[in-house]
Amino acid sequence: MSAFHEEIDVDRSPGDVWAYLSDPSHLPEWQASAVSVEQLDEGPFGLGSRIRVTRHVGRREIPMTMEVTEFEPPHTWGMRGIDGPVRGSVHGEVVPLADDRTRVTMDLDFEGRGIGKVLLPLVVRPQLRKELSHNERLLKKRLEHTAA
Repeated sequence: MSAFHEEIDVDRSPGDVWAYLSDPSHLPEWQASAVSVEQLDEGPFGLGSRIRVTRHVGRREIPMTMEVTEFEPPHTWGMRGIDGPVRGSVHGEVVPLADDRTRVTMDLDFEGRGIGKVLLPLVVRPQLRKELSHNERLLKKRLEHTAA
């Protein structure tokens, strides 16, 4: 069971939703803590790709390297952190609904290492709890009002 489970229904086709979510450069557009994203590998984004996401955590900007562990277009993706004191993991799904609508589900969890064991309950999880509903609204707005 994940620490956080989120679902959001959007008035957009599954193909458009997948195109948006599978492009990591969009993260700062809908995740409040994401400052920037850089793909670390050449070639198309997919299974095994690595990205560096710089996030606001507490009062600091912290770069985190993530690796794509699951990538099954146009339905499922997964990523896990491979460095840093707090390592996140995410599993996401794009589910077609009636009338060309889409449900996005995301499961997030975290592992703390070293100082991350302290940061996780004191900073990371509380910040994420506050941020998740805001992120959902941003994602819905982006998907419904922006061309993919």
